[in-house]
Amino acid sequence: MTLFSLKGQVAMVTGCNKGLGQAMAVALAEAGADIVGVNRSPAHETRAAVEAQGRRFFDVQAELDKDTPGEIVARALEAAKQLDILVNNAGTIRRAPALEFSEEDWDAVVDVNLKAAFFLAQQVARHLVERQAPGRIVNIASVLSFQGGIRVPSYTASKSGILGLTRLLANEWATHDITVNAIAPGYMATDNTQALREDEQRSAEILDRIPAGRWGKPEDLAGAVVFLCSPAAAYVNGHALAVDGGWLAR
Repeated sequence: MTLFSLKGQVAMVTGCNKGLGQAMAVALAEAGADIVGVNRSPAHETRAAVEAQGRRFFDVQAELDKDTPGEIVARALEAAKQLDILVNNAGTIRRAPALEFSEEDWDAVVDVNLKAAFFLAQQVARHLVERQAPGRIVNIASVLSFQGGIRVPSYTASKSGILGLTRLLANEWATHDITVNAIAPGYMATDNTQALREDEQRSAEILDRIPAGRWGKPEDLAGAVVFLCSPAAAYVNGHALAVDGGWLAR
């Protein structure tokens, strides 16, 4: 099990004050990593869960569409002294038919989901290269990285972009012993899917297609993120691991 140990490492997780990000941050702490949480508001609950594992939690409050990635990473390094892992989890979604979709809603989603993810990865990778240290970057993609979906054009575009970006960065940074992979969650019970889950017809349609027969839970990502960040995944690079209850297989 030492292959899955993250002892002595520091993981920066964006958007970890609840939901998927919180579950992944706690899982990384259980595996031995200290956590830098990047959130718009204090992550008190996540801090308590991480510290309950005997790990340190560093709170960096920032807005990914306003604060520069350089500033965010500098503040993280000031607090934690080093970064070994980046989990680009923070994301947003806007829903409307493509014929009616606004430029404002396009930019709001793409700026957070894709642009911020790239430049945070760039800043963390520069830090790793300067230290001559190995590193792990995990981007949170989506089943819509492989499919079109409906009524979420900017979200689909951003998550498709995340998949392509994951592969490009894996190609470029492998020589620095930095792996870049993605997790593609399926339909998870989070704030982003609340509207779908409250729509009885749409929820039934989604559940009918999921072989597992249920919505995913944030803790379903725990094993995937620990694996991709651990020595066990040293030769896994440029891969997207779907955690979707079988959605893509249907």
